Amino acid sequence: MTYYLGAYAASPNHSGWDPELETVFYNELKALPNIKGLEHPFIGSLHQYDDDWFLANIHPKWQFVFTCIPGIMNALAHNPLFGLASDDLAGRQEALNFMQQACTAIGKLNAHVGQQVVTAIQIQTAQARHKAASSKASLLTSLETMLGWDWHGAKIVIEHCDAYVGTHLPSKGFLALHDELAILQQLNDALPAERQLGIVINWGRSVFETRTVAGAVQHIKAAKMAGLLSGVMFSGVSDQDSEYGAWRDSHQPPQQSELIKHGEPGSWMSEAAMHECLAACDKPETLQILGAKIGTRPLNATIKQRIAVIHETLAILDRYFEAT
Repeated sequence: MTYYLGAYAASPNHSGWDPELETVFYNELKALPNIKGLEHPFIGSLHQYDDDWFLANIHPKWQFVFTCIPGIMNALAHNPLFGLASDDLAGRQEALNFMQQACTAIGKLNAHVGQQVVTAIQIQTAQARHKAASSKASLLTSLETMLGWDWHGAKIVIEHCDAYVGTHLPSKGFLALHDELAILQQLNDALPAERQLGIVINWGRSVFETRTVAGAVQHIKAAKMAGLLSGVMFSGVSDQDSEYGAWRDSHQPPQQSELIKHGEPGSWMSEAAMHECLAACDKPETLQILGAKIGTRPLNATIKQRIAVIHETLAILDRYFEAT
């Protein structure tokens, strides 16, 4: 099996931009045999710092899934009314403009490679509901607009982020999963098979929302029951105040164990928990998006240390498929 990797979370460029250092990191990634491609962060242009560097350093056989969450969080820091689900017309239009930029970037990447290499774009249902008003109706209107664009073959999927639940301070505080599923079902009823929308469950964000490891499994099962499960991305979280922070969406590695030497001791994302999620997918090998997004600490960790964390995390996924 091969997997998508949110490599940007493990990048050695945690502050500023050093293209030579990033080139070394990318060369190590390209040597890993079980990477299908990258979950690529969209900030507003194809690459946050240098489109030409990015195009020159990607593996020619990689596939890509764009994720809009880095750019969305940047936008929310400046305008809390920003978002595809925003009830503020100007804030929603700003989000649509951002999505148009993502659409253009997808076309640029495909054109460079000479074929479709962007399989999907993960959108998120901002804005933060504890700071401004959002709704299913606004999300529906935004998605109807986006479905009128040429996405260069990329599938539109919602990545569920932690919803606002009122019992604790959210990290994202976006729409509830049942609302997202309802809108996707409504739209899919009128769409041909090749344009069907879907949803991706992020392990850490579902656990952050529910405050239980079982929350990720529950969300996977709900998405699967709705016929909308398009992917699962593994990213850890914890209630312990480590270098990653307690209850922070900091992409913790899996829980340290005899097999996971470079894991995080306090991480809730154990190998058993990851395998339980894969089993809940029924046929995880058929998911369009499957992989991991793992950060590293300390921030000055060597590239060798970063690659070791990535290798061990993907090995957990390999062990599941080898045993089934």
